[in-house]
Amino acid sequence: MIGYVVTDLSAGRLAELTAGRLLSTWRLDVPALLLALVLGALYGWGVARLRRRGVPWSPARVVAFTFLGLGGLVVATMSGLAVYDRVLFWPAAVQNVLLDLVVPLGLALGDPLRLAVEALPERAGARVRRAVTGRVVRALAFPLVSTALVLATELTVYFTPYFATALRVGWLHELMYLHLLVAGCLFVVPVLTREETLPSWCTHPVRAALVFLDGIVDAVPGIVVMTHGTLIAGAWYLHHAPSWSPDVHHDQQVGGGAMLGIAELVALPFLLAILFQWARAERVQTAALDRRLDAELAAATPPETGTTPTADGVRPWWETEHNEVADRIRRQTRRD
Repeated sequence: MIGYVVTDLSAGRLAELTAGRLLSTWRLDVPALLLALVLGALYGWGVARLRRRGVPWSPARVVAFTFLGLGGLVVATMSGLAVYDRVLFWPAAVQNVLLDLVVPLGLALGDPLRLAVEALPERAGARVRRAVTGRVVRALAFPLVSTALVLATELTVYFTPYFATALRVGWLHELMYLHLLVAGCLFVVPVLTREETLPSWCTHPVRAALVFLDGIVDAVPGIVVMTHGTLIAGAWYLHHAPSWSPDVHHDQQVGGGAMLGIAELVALPFLLAILFQWARAERVQTAALDRRLDAELAAATPPETGTTPTADGVRPWWETEHNEVADRIRRQTRRD
């Protein structure tokens, strides 16, 4: 049976955390739920509008946005992770890495910005395009800047009073969720969806290298948390630790290991998505080049077959080559 915890999250009232309780215990987070509903409704409206026009939209994008993006948001903020994050450190660590890595990846794979540009009326779509390619967004989404922002966000959360204060203050806890989500989206969304937001030199090979570098950078917070000798929000967790919980130091090591493991797991599908886009872009460019060459060849071919040069000076190969086969063809052509 699914348990639903509404308000009382004191350590004394929470049963020992097991895999079953982690999956079956939930709590309501109104701001997160509203955000998920609004994003889902807008995305669904955009897909429906395109389909009414007869414009296809990939079901895979819908699945990624809905289940990995919005589903990840709900799991991070309302599942057993959110129920136990105030008495154990590792659920809070998993929450945070879901919000700044997994959820942005799911949202980006859904390509919501392109959907907005195509689904909205022309003027509104143009305003969205101008907004996401403006100077401020381009500066924040610059690959090195956005990578530094993600790293700085993680380190600020854990190694300043930010996290400990958020455990005590509800509105700051919600703001921390949003902070992590936005920081992750600033890197992931432009790299996967909006080429106009990135510098011209940020081609698919460069983006693949940046994703690989980001995978290394994302491992840093987990390693630091796991090996840090001082307890993070130690006063809070020592005071609220339930009797059944592990040693607080061990709890922090588990949390750091979970952060490291999830960061490295996310790096692989992220890199595969970039490689898939790269291969698709190469196919499109090759097809366009083939069409252009076919058009140029058709324009250069004379209406009647013969051996005379075309207006563009294009001659059959046997008139320009000097070998036995070419000589034989020329002789045969003269007889004919």
